[in-house]
Amino acid sequence: MNASHGEPPYEPAANPGQQGAAHPPAPSGQGLGGRPPGQPGQVPAHYSPHQQPSGPPVYQADQAFAPGGDLQWSPISKRHGWHKLLTAFLWAIPIGGVGALIVWGNGGLVPTVMWVGAVVLGVVLTWLLAELDRRTYGYVERADDLIVTHGVLKRRLIVVPYGRMQFVDVTAGLLERWMGIATVRLHTAAAATDATIPGLPTAEAALLRDRLAQKGEERSMGL
Repeated sequence: MNASHGEPPYEPAANPGQQGAAHPPAPSGQGLGGRPPGQPGQVPAHYSPHQQPSGPPVYQADQAFAPGGDLQWSPISKRHGWHKLLTAFLWAIPIGGVGALIVWGNGGLVPTVMWVGAVVLGVVLTWLLAELDRRTYGYVERADDLIVTHGVLKRRLIVVPYGRMQFVDVTAGLLERWMGIATVRLHTAAAATDATIPGLPTAEAALLRDRLAQKGEERSMGL
């Protein structure tokens, strides 16, 4: 088109340097868009892209079963594994003997040997699992609750608030008393939150029972 049709003639764009002159810089003391520093829309000079907001601590996946803080798990006695081994052995004697007689009468020597081997293998596996479970067992007395963890194939952590405990009892069978160990059980209103700490030396179990009973009574009274 040209000027004869009533339109203004084409003019080239102004020099970029001249365009910048049409928008003078913001006065000192003002940020982007003429805002004072610190107003919304302006990124502070001290901002860091790696800065994280404050909040509760974030635990890694391998810390899901950590007691927290600088606390350490209190282990149970090594006699817990031997107790499981002796229990399995005492059960294996009648089961293996009666089963061997039945298999001998029906199948002969080879099936009998296989049966005895299976019983012995079961005893060994029972002891290995009990020993691995013992090494994963631990408990910690914190300010407001008791936490217990254990498990080989499936790890579990139980948090029992002192105010939710109904009663604490200590049990020990004949074999446990002979070996000098006992089991401490914490009972709450919900059976799913009950906690059991086996394989504790008898003196340690008695002291733990008294401490837990005292803390539970204090929390229930609101002290």
